[in-house]
Amino acid sequence: MLTDLTIAQAADGLRKKDFSAVELTHAHTTAIEALNGRLNAYITPTPDKALDAAAKADTALAAGDAPILTGIPLGVKDLFCTDGVKTTAASKILANFIPPYESTVTAKLLKNGAIFLGKTNLDEFAMGSANLTSAFGEVENPWHRANDPSPLVPGGSSGGSAAAVAAHLAMGATGTDTGGSIRQPAAYCGIVGLKPTYGRCSRWGTIAFASSLDQAGPMTRSVEDAAIMLGAMAGHDPKDSTSANLPVPDYRAACGRSLKGLRVGIPAEYRAPGMSEEILAVWQKGIDMLREAGCEIVDVSLPHTKYGLATYYIIAPAECSSNLARYDGVRFGVRAEGATSLDEMYEKTRHNGFGEEVRRRILVGTYVLSAGYYDAYYLKAQKVRTLIRRDFTEAFEKVDVLLTPTAPTAAFRRDEKPVDPVHMYLNDVFTVPASMAGQPGMSLPIGLDSQGLPLGLQLIGRHFDEETLIAVGSGLEKAAGFTARPDLRAGADA
Repeated sequence: MLTDLTIAQAADGLRKKDFSAVELTHAHTTAIEALNGRLNAYITPTPDKALDAAAKADTALAAGDAPILTGIPLGVKDLFCTDGVKTTAASKILANFIPPYESTVTAKLLKNGAIFLGKTNLDEFAMGSANLTSAFGEVENPWHRANDPSPLVPGGSSGGSAAAVAAHLAMGATGTDTGGSIRQPAAYCGIVGLKPTYGRCSRWGTIAFASSLDQAGPMTRSVEDAAIMLGAMAGHDPKDSTSANLPVPDYRAACGRSLKGLRVGIPAEYRAPGMSEEILAVWQKGIDMLREAGCEIVDVSLPHTKYGLATYYIIAPAECSSNLARYDGVRFGVRAEGATSLDEMYEKTRHNGFGEEVRRRILVGTYVLSAGYYDAYYLKAQKVRTLIRRDFTEAFEKVDVLLTPTAPTAAFRRDEKPVDPVHMYLNDVFTVPASMAGQPGMSLPIGLDSQGLPLGLQLIGRHFDEETLIAVGSGLEKAAGFTARPDLRAGADA
């Protein structure tokens, strides 16, 4: 089936004229039509626009010298503004927002020939770890436990993108990662998710959650595909003051590179209490595979890891509180009717427009920034963040890359979600530290647990050294030989 191809295989097939971009795109729009009603991976599918773009891609391919992504169908997380296509951030407050401009990341993908199949679902304003907070309904993970059709969460916030790629409803998709929102859903859905170094991809035109943490990245079914997508997405953008003015390497060339002599760090602090034996076993399997590939395994310490989550859940809500202040019913977005005063209109608009988790984070962020608490919470958190970053700097003086679990468990059932939001936040315990330090990180699937669900490992690299991540990820992928895919018939009648 055409939907089973990787991006690299499809790009090769298009140039050999084995099939057309229209045929490739039609195969994906048909799959979306068949499965999206159950998975809810897309908020806004755009099949007509995709097929029009595919016809133009065939013309470009026939002319020769077309960019690498020409004719490749991708999903776009509904946080990236897309010119003329509804962009909601999965929130009621932006339910009818149609941007008159294109985000830099999606513009770069379009320039490289990509075809957009539609806008994928997410946790509202990217705030969540399970894709349960979207105003447009929950996303279902295409994987299921053996002999149990109960729906599982796909992880979050980029759960729609992860589910679409895992279910073969897109060849790849964009995601954003603030505290693990690319890597954790990639682990839950058995795909590759790459969070680049902060500043590697432009944030311009991407709806903001936490400005000092948000970073766009690719979600794909292979490391090589992630390298191809990142090469198209990355690069300096003068419209984004946090965008790094550095050349973009040929990431794809790093695939298959020899790993002999590379030093791989194993952080002691990532052996968290209560971790499942299966997670520990898959971690050990990854260590053994890299040792066999010629890597030197080095024990390292990241002593401030234990403060990562607490620090993140002060800094991220503080920035979210500031970023979301613009949604007030005056300038744009939905406005609540029936208010008798300006203050009442603000209050009603924000209460009705934002979901419970977003309101919770705004309140926490406003509190930690308030007079009397700024020094005690926010300022202290920024100091701890500096220490977390220093831990990584010192570790990378001894090693080239770190290997850790991506998430403490496999995907869980919707009805198993913690009632206490703090317990839900613990899903990001292994991904948050790298985000706090701005390090690049990649999750890739290594094997299945005893219930038939994918388990992923995370690689963390030096700033702007995504090439080493891709090289090690490529070697680990080859050694693991992960070829399992979800049974899309499972859960159909659940």
